[in-house]
Amino acid sequence: MEKNLALVLLLAPLFGFLANIFFGKKAGKGFVGLLGTLSILISFFATTYFFTLIQSNGKAIQIDLFQWISLEKFNVNFSFLLDQLSVLWLLFVTGIGTLIHMYSISYMHDDENVHKFFAYLNLFVFFMITLVMGSNLLVMFIGWEGVGLCSYLLIGFWYKNEEYNDAAKKAFIMNRIGDLGLLIGIFILAYVFGSLEYSQIAAGIFEKGLGTQHSALIAVAALCLFIGATGKSAQIPLYTWLPDAMAGPTPVSALIHAATMVTAGIFLVTRLNFVFDLAPSVQLLIAVIGAGTAVLAAAIGLVQNDIKKVLAYSTVSQLGLMFLALGLGAYQVAVFHVITHAFFKACLFLGSGSVIHALHGEQDMRNMGGLKKAMPITFWTMMISTLAISGIFPFAGFWSKDEILMTAFHGNTVLWVVGSIASIMTAFYMFRLMYLTFFGVFRGTEEQKHHLHESPTLITIPLVILAILAAVGGAINLPGSTWLNHYMAPLFHKAHGEHHLDNTAYMLMGIATVGALIGIFIAYSKYIKKQEVPVQDSEIKGIASVMYNKFYVDEAYEALIVNPIYKLSHFFRKYTEAAISEFLFGLGKVTNGIGNQGKLIQNGSIGVYLLAFVLGLSSILVYIFLV
Repeated sequence: MEKNLALVLLLAPLFGFLANIFFGKKAGKGFVGLLGTLSILISFFATTYFFTLIQSNGKAIQIDLFQWISLEKFNVNFSFLLDQLSVLWLLFVTGIGTLIHMYSISYMHDDENVHKFFAYLNLFVFFMITLVMGSNLLVMFIGWEGVGLCSYLLIGFWYKNEEYNDAAKKAFIMNRIGDLGLLIGIFILAYVFGSLEYSQIAAGIFEKGLGTQHSALIAVAALCLFIGATGKSAQIPLYTWLPDAMAGPTPVSALIHAATMVTAGIFLVTRLNFVFDLAPSVQLLIAVIGAGTAVLAAAIGLVQNDIKKVLAYSTVSQLGLMFLALGLGAYQVAVFHVITHAFFKACLFLGSGSVIHALHGEQDMRNMGGLKKAMPITFWTMMISTLAISGIFPFAGFWSKDEILMTAFHGNTVLWVVGSIASIMTAFYMFRLMYLTFFGVFRGTEEQKHHLHESPTLITIPLVILAILAAVGGAINLPGSTWLNHYMAPLFHKAHGEHHLDNTAYMLMGIATVGALIGIFIAYSKYIKKQEVPVQDSEIKGIASVMYNKFYVDEAYEALIVNPIYKLSHFFRKYTEAAISEFLFGLGKVTNGIGNQGKLIQNGSIGVYLLAFVLGLSSILVYIFLV
């Protein structure tokens, strides 16, 4: 039964993809939305069953389908693993995925290719489930590449816009850079352990002592795996694709950039925690990169005016905090923030989509304002999620972010300071978003003002559910009652100390709360009390201009990497390829000339042919009998 149910969990989204891609256009928009949503809902129900089963007995479920590769001592099975980590990930992937599909029924209703949209969403969830359920690195890699492909299809869904196509290509290419590192890491682990099964790698480390024998190789493997994670989870230096990926429809932003694809890097590091524990220098690098990404992305988010771009840089920043926790060895703390972030960030993205839907495509916050009365459900759900991401007590983000900062404080004070600064920035730019969008006077057109209204029920229901989860989701891991830590304990051989409510904890909570309130107060002072509105792009000056232009990182990549490659390819095309072509054409001309000379012998004279025959035959006889 368990094997069959696991296959249902995996294949239900694939069935939704196949049905919608082949028959969706004829079936109608209502049918494709319903089918797409139900296929993910089925997976969610199956996941819930496995969650309760594992919660009750604590035993992982291994499902072997068939032997995939057999090469002497190296074998790879096509198999799946349902344990505490994979089931936890599947819960919010399928649960939030269901809500996003429901939301999309209304949001994408007027799109002529809605059947393709739901097909791509279903395919994306199928590959994400494959990534999470795989019992070895090779099956995981299928899902890893699959979500990369689907992100390309979804980001560039409105392919008639060339900028959106460029954004899709950028995401695809930058992920391939990270994937090269991932592949090298996989090859090294296969060489060292003779297997790609997670259980076999762990056994090689803890039972056979291979970790000590090959410590240098394992450190290199950990570094390469982290490079792969930086691509998927948008960390320095491979983070620039994610803000551009806002080109896709808003449900895509919520699905990919809140709860699924961008968390794949955190999943990978957590799954292979026993490998990273053997490489403390790589762990320190992960923590530093995470903290740096958190503060860099937060600084850029301070001055963005596109509502989705603010949320995009917020996602990059929050992912940085998760990697900060991973680098300090607090894997369950990172997972805790993954879960709470999935709740409030999905709500914020869907809420921004509700605003964009009401304003007929407007995304610039300078042209919004005063939407609180016209869109009360959208406002309150986004406000709850904003309080959560800002780390305000008692919302979900307060508990998970506080855990990360406490871990940093006890592990590395400098990283704690950097993380705290990023958190203060988060509170400022998120309330800046809320104040500019929902407070003050409406700054859009009269036509937009006339048509202002709350979004349809299929859009607001997911918002309400996610807002409730953003409010109470922190209860899964409250200090002193750490259900999540105990639930995930079997996954970790190196225990991470739990944080109890002592004087230090209260002090750190107080500092974090005061910092968040300072950020909120500054935003209130600027955008409510003084009623400031961000200036037009051409008027942005000084350091604000540098931050608004994303510290010119894209321009630096263009100058240092892209343009030199273009020039090199142009050189090869103009000179090297031309030289090779001339050489090959020259060989052809020589051959053609020799052939033309040979044709002269074929003059139609029988006497000449007989002479040639006699001479040839005589030569053969002389060679046979006299030589």
